Amino acid sequence: MSRKHHHLKGAEVSCCVKYFLFGFNIIFWLLGAAFLAIGLWAWAEKGVLSNLSSITDLGGFDPVWLFIVVGGVMFILGFAGCIGALRENTLLLKFFSVFLGLIFFLELTAGILAFVFKDWIKDQLNFFINNNVKAYRDDIDLQNLIDFAQEYDLPRQDYIYTKGCVGQFEKWLQDNLIIVAGIFVGIALLQIFGICLAQNLVSDVKAVKANW
Repeated sequence: MSRKHHHLKGAEVSCCVKYFLFGFNIIFWLLGAAFLAIGLWAWAEKGVLSNLSSITDLGGFDPVWLFIVVGGVMFILGFAGCIGALRENTLLLKFFSVFLGLIFFLELTAGILAFVFKDWIKDQLNFFINNNVKAYRDDIDLQNLIDFAQEYDLPRQDYIYTKGCVGQFEKWLQDNLIIVAGIFVGIALLQIFGICLAQNLVSDVKAVKANW
């Protein structure tokens, strides 16, 4: 009886943190599922799903990969966070926070390296774009991506500019620097917030278990 009384008066899991983290990850999980669905639908439209070997025959960079990879990571993280919060599973919560922390660290590292080696990055982008222009007519998604990059502040033409993409991207980035910076800061804050919530819930669960 005294053990039960001690448990009721001692540490307990915060319902606010638990269900806020659950709701946070539900949105994350649904967004991941949506990205995956868009990517799979795009591949289905191009006949890739009916012939998986054609993935290596696309010629250039396939933008659908962005939806598949980003959607897959978001789906897995959201699922781990949802189940971990709902079931108070410390293993899943630690996986969620560590994986999210790793992504944040990689984003931060990529941002610093891009700033320090911006000239090298610019050369690599030029090489990447010029290499993928060869597959312009072979992949409708790549064609749409290049057209979008070319059309910013340029009159529409029946041909493409193979040397203007990086310059136009730099101009677009300068014109929308505040918006882009705000988006990245917002994403970073959400990641830190998610990590803090997960670690807080892990601490609560461990404190409760210690009182059993």
